[in-house]
Amino acid sequence: MPDDIEIVECLTPQQRDEFIFFQWVPYKGNKYWVPPLISERREFYDKNKHPFFKHAEVAMFLAKRNGETVGTIYAIENYKHNEFHNEKIGMFGGFETLDDQAVANALLAQAAAWVKARGLTALRGPFNFSTNEECGLLIDAFDDTPRPLMTYNPPYYQKLIETAGLRKTMDLLAYHLEVIDIQKGVDALPAKLKRVTDLLMKRNEIVIRKVDMKHLDAEIELLKKVYNSAWENNWGFVPMTEEEFEHLANGLKPVLDPDLIFIVEAKGKPIGFSLTLPDVNVPLLHAYPNPKTPDILTQIQFFANFKLRRSLMKYVRVIALGVIKEYRLTGVDGLLYRRTAEEALKKGYNIGEFSWILEINAPMRNAIEGLGGKVYKTYRIYERPL
Repeated sequence: MPDDIEIVECLTPQQRDEFIFFQWVPYKGNKYWVPPLISERREFYDKNKHPFFKHAEVAMFLAKRNGETVGTIYAIENYKHNEFHNEKIGMFGGFETLDDQAVANALLAQAAAWVKARGLTALRGPFNFSTNEECGLLIDAFDDTPRPLMTYNPPYYQKLIETAGLRKTMDLLAYHLEVIDIQKGVDALPAKLKRVTDLLMKRNEIVIRKVDMKHLDAEIELLKKVYNSAWENNWGFVPMTEEEFEHLANGLKPVLDPDLIFIVEAKGKPIGFSLTLPDVNVPLLHAYPNPKTPDILTQIQFFANFKLRRSLMKYVRVIALGVIKEYRLTGVDGLLYRRTAEEALKKGYNIGEFSWILEINAPMRNAIEGLGGKVYKTYRIYERPL
């Protein structure tokens, strides 16, 4: 490590704020970066408020030069991940830095040293804690704002990370698709497949319905039962605890559109669901959170924009669409696509993003590409053995 770079662990609320506020430095003048609400980031890193900390350890670090912060990173030991996958890996996230290889090297070396000292054998990332949160390094399409809960970073991060010795382990893909084409694509499916799907739905009493916001807590209980089952075989997946699921749901409640959330039931039993969000990053970017503006004022402006500037939100992001194993490849997923497209068009949304999709998830990729979807963004997960 260069003599002029000091690594400091964040142990106080003031240091955690310094960690959060540094994000505005590398993105200064970047019109595509969507800054987070500061209150949300404070809660995210609060061990008493985020349930992730009940099964993981996180160490946050600042890189300083001449007393000034020039980069950040955190290292993670996720006990639940390693137990579920029978691995011994550590993870990193919160990687932000100036375009300075020495700083990047020092940050990644610190994260590697921390996880190695805990007996772990590889460093993987970036993750905002796990695959249940934002993850992956954007490696293309830097001239577009991210959709909700997707990452964004300067182009030079890729070079810094790869020069530091990390290599690709998995790509996560984002698909772009005109909403009207989803509807057309499903309508164009072969008549035989439609007949089989109709027969299956009748035989199994399959119903696709919108989420009931008046009984949201009960609906969340249904979604919990499906989520871990439908996604359990995905690369990198970690089952969410009940507390994590509720934490995520509570965070999304203010921006949910009940017309874009569907639950699939067979004989009254939940077997799948889809969750689509309007592009809330548009009103958030207009509010533009920053350390110099009281967070409460930013929140007021954000929610005002969310309600009054809905016409500016052209994108929807399909965050999750899954069916339990017994009902996959039966046409249920196609019906979810169609219902989502119908409702999105009614509300004036005309572009869809399906993200993220594992590059190795051939069934999902084939389904989306069959509807006309095109990969337009790539997010990369890196790894380095220790």
